[in-house]
Amino acid sequence: MTAAPPGEVELKYRVRDGKRLIEFLDSGRLADLEAGPWRTVEMEDRYVDTSDRSLARAGYAARLRRTVGGTIISLKALDNGRGPTIKPLNPGSSGAMHRRAELEGPATPELVPDDWPESPARAMLTGLTGGAPIEERFTVRQLRRERELRGPGGWAMLSLDEVEFHREGQMLGRADGLEIELRGGEEQLLESIARTLEASGLVDAEPRSKEEIAQALVDGASDGGPATPEDRKKDRRPADDERKAAHKPIKTGKSPGVTADDTLAEAGRKVLRFHLARMLAREEGTRAGDDVEELHGMRVATRRMRAAWRVFEDSYRPKQRQRYVAELRGVARALGTVRDLDVLLDGLDGYTASRNSQTRDALEPLADAWRRSRDEGRASLMQVLDSADYTRFVDDYFEFVHTEAAGALPLPPHSPSTVRDTAGSRLWAAHEHVRAYDAGLAWADVATLHELRIEGKRLRYTLEFFKEVLGPEAGSLIEQVTQMQDHLGLLHDADVAAHLARDFLVDQAARPTRQTMTAVGRYLTSRERETARLRRTFPPLWRQLTGADFRRRLAASISAL
Repeated sequence: MTAAPPGEVELKYRVRDGKRLIEFLDSGRLADLEAGPWRTVEMEDRYVDTSDRSLARAGYAARLRRTVGGTIISLKALDNGRGPTIKPLNPGSSGAMHRRAELEGPATPELVPDDWPESPARAMLTGLTGGAPIEERFTVRQLRRERELRGPGGWAMLSLDEVEFHREGQMLGRADGLEIELRGGEEQLLESIARTLEASGLVDAEPRSKEEIAQALVDGASDGGPATPEDRKKDRRPADDERKAAHKPIKTGKSPGVTADDTLAEAGRKVLRFHLARMLAREEGTRAGDDVEELHGMRVATRRMRAAWRVFEDSYRPKQRQRYVAELRGVARALGTVRDLDVLLDGLDGYTASRNSQTRDALEPLADAWRRSRDEGRASLMQVLDSADYTRFVDDYFEFVHTEAAGALPLPPHSPSTVRDTAGSRLWAAHEHVRAYDAGLAWADVATLHELRIEGKRLRYTLEFFKEVLGPEAGSLIEQVTQMQDHLGLLHDADVAAHLARDFLVDQAARPTRQTMTAVGRYLTSRERETARLRRTFPPLWRQLTGADFRRRLAASISAL
């Protein structure tokens, strides 16, 4: 019989209100213990067993934990009556107290125990499995904030965990947890901590281990299949509802409310707040996936916020600006992957609508390939929106856009700092970046025209951000820039569709029929012709945008400042 390994003693809690709990923990009221500094650790735990679950049958769970420091194997006794357990010193101790046997040793990420360094943990695992191969059951990813607690009776490690449960690339659920593990001294130290924590009303005792929570989620997914948008809504944590309630956008009206006397930092904050409200308003519809325009609106909001950071960037501290822009870029990229395929599929639907049924059937393999790519992109998007990183970003960003002077750089005396003093130069600079394409436009390829479209968007967004303080000409200027942007957008979409149709034809894995090859080839040709047509018809729009009349109206609009 395998001897029982040493044990661990810890408190486990579910968190009711993470923000208030951190405030409580920082208040110094936790059993008069000396608290060390917070540190953050990311870790990935893969739970493993043999195909016939020999470890579970023996009463153990095996976990491979990977951190920046390396990989370790942990064997923990299950609280199921089969594994060895540690009896409580005090029968009346907290229901959050967990005591079980645990053994750890060095390992590698590969699921080959024979290749791990020798250790009692490896020996015990191979003894329990009989040398049979092990496989991954599920993965638990954690962002952990931890600190030491020290007192006369010993010391413990306190950990606040944001946990995600994954299996085969699908996120099954998430949870927030608090753990305090006894590292030295008597168990009475934990009992004192438990009394203080439980009296706060901020936590509930958690009777299950993370392994048990993950297994319950796996069993639920196996019974009911992957979670639907409605399932995700039903299974949402209370913290999600609290965050949504706390972050319910203030009614912003139809515009951000920028005034000529605003500092650039506060004008930028109004713009960012306005578009964050729009992004959050579209999030639920994006998650549901019933209306593609919800996702489109959410993507547009992220784009406008990124553009706002460019317009107002010198008003904020660089590190904070760079962090928010990077986080917005990640969200926008995930949204953009899905949106681009929505546009492709919509364009293909428009093409097939006027064709006969044989052509529509022949093009269905191409549509199926694009739908599969879209489904993959949507799965990745859901992982982003369900991630702890996204939740933290929204929490932090929401506070930033609602806190006056947050992140603003100090202003030297007599420096131009208000919208009245600085908007004009920013608008002219945005126009100059567009007009700079004039010299080589006759020879511009599609990639260059796409770059021009991006500069056109920046001009349009800059006009929109300052529209409330500009003259009445601003509205027609925005319309003209939008016409150019839309024209080049259609050109870009046609070019992308042609390239992807060509990729489909040369992809031997697709193995299309002759009818499909012919139909896709004709569709490709139609997209190339559309690209050429849009290039030919672009110069009149361009002349309107760069001519003297546009510049005069832009100057008149700025003069209202």
